[in-house]
Amino acid sequence: MDKLIAQLTRLYLMPGIAAPTELSGHPAVPLVSGEGLTRAVVIDFPSQRGGAPEAHWTALCAVANLLQEHFGFPAPAVSITGDSGYRLWLSLAEPVPEGDIRRFVAMLRETHFPELELQPIEQVQLPPSFNPASGKWAAFIHPGMGASFAEEAGLEMAPPLAAQLGFLEGLESIGKKQFLDALVSLKQTEAPAPPPPAAAQEGLLLKDATLEDIVHHLHMLGIEPSFRYVLPGRS
Repeated sequence: MDKLIAQLTRLYLMPGIAAPTELSGHPAVPLVSGEGLTRAVVIDFPSQRGGAPEAHWTALCAVANLLQEHFGFPAPAVSITGDSGYRLWLSLAEPVPEGDIRRFVAMLRETHFPELELQPIEQVQLPPSFNPASGKWAAFIHPGMGASFAEEAGLEMAPPLAAQLGFLEGLESIGKKQFLDALVSLKQTEAPAPPPPAAAQEGLLLKDATLEDIVHHLHMLGIEPSFRYVLPGRS
């Protein structure tokens, strides 16, 4: 247990925020310090009503793939929530203002995934944890098994702590410069889109563009969004 708590602290918790002494039944842990700093980017991917059963898993894979391929981020952790959703866990090597995290996720959504309601989480129950609403367990999972939880993202029994530890031990954190470079890159991508050929309104802004205009703009910037269904293997 102590080793698992140590890995969760290493990756996601701010200094001064007390980690739970036991994982089952603990309250949500704040990811943002009293000074407004954080070292974690945790994004929810809930089940999508009316969509394909695996749509939320596909969305998580698309986001995770782009973050690794376009920005060179290290592999993230993935968890199931104990009910019907997934979470993507990114670790930062150094604290950054919580506002930077919100801007990063908002620009990621606007520039690459406008169809998704991406929002960072400010406090969360650390896996593994029991979800009383569903009677199932939230846990970190191997990304290669993610699709198997698409219809029911929870475990009947508490997962082995050794396995949970194994999912976290090899993870690396995103360097502060690497994160800030990605933030700048997203800000540049937010620039006004070039007008499409032929009759187009001069000064067309990205927010006013059609889907075809946006795709053209991204291609001009050398960006090809990824929609693969599986996460790349960890090195």
